[in-house]
Amino acid sequence: MTISVPATSANLGPGFDSLGLAIDLRNRVEFHPSKFFSVSIKGEGENNPKLKGNNLFVGIFNDHYKRLTNKAQNFKFTFYNQIPMSRGLGSSSAVIISAIASAHEAAGIRVSKRRILNHALVYENHPDNITPAVMGGFNAATVEKNKVFSQKKHLPDYIKAIVVIPNNQMNTSRSRTVLPKSYSKENAVYNLSHSALSVAAFFNEDWEMLKLASHDRFHQKARMKTLPELFSVQKVAYESGVLMSTLSGSGSTFFNMVYDEDAAMISNKLKQKFPDFMVKTLDFDNNGLIIER
Repeated sequence: MTISVPATSANLGPGFDSLGLAIDLRNRVEFHPSKFFSVSIKGEGENNPKLKGNNLFVGIFNDHYKRLTNKAQNFKFTFYNQIPMSRGLGSSSAVIISAIASAHEAAGIRVSKRRILNHALVYENHPDNITPAVMGGFNAATVEKNKVFSQKKHLPDYIKAIVVIPNNQMNTSRSRTVLPKSYSKENAVYNLSHSALSVAAFFNEDWEMLKLASHDRFHQKARMKTLPELFSVQKVAYESGVLMSTLSGSGSTFFNMVYDEDAAMISNKLKQKFPDFMVKTLDFDNNGLIIER
């Protein structure tokens, strides 16, 4: 049995903790019952021995499997990881979603994506990453009474994502400590209006509007100051003609949206300007969580 979950880019500028989209860069886990418990990691994290001994996936999987079946069972897990860790591309959300889905499948219980998404709130109480990870596409989401309510927009194939990934990791919890303790009414209204305009632009496929709509006054500058090169990444991206350029989640990755026909040119400029960073051109993902039985 194989479960796969895509990378995500959250916030998208002004949509703090509420907007996110899925990118076609997947983590996949294969598993089956076994006499002995074992974990094998290939790709991202394969050289980190701590992940085998203190694996977030295994802990969540075991909790849900025991709750669903009231018994213990050994499994052999093989992880094929493509999502960089602690780079603002939703690696933790991918682990959470895949663990919950895998436990239900192993228990022989079919559940809806919406149910899996709501279970994920226990481990990640902001819906901006977990929602596109489950649903795919672009999502506007909120939480009410411990449930996620969201709307999804299918993303067309003539737009692409270019992600600029520094070597520096950023911890989400730690990055929140650099944010202001309070915001002025002016800045709150600014972000509300730009977030609303962003959602309208996505649903109307008015991509040119996103350059304006994706401006933010809540979190980006404070987080980018911890890695000042990111200001240059955004400047070069806009000068090269991207449709939008935003800090991905809490960073350190920078997310850019481009037209397909411009992708190669813009990607090459970013690679030339930032040779020490990884630059990837990727499709958007409209499937979200995939279960292959």
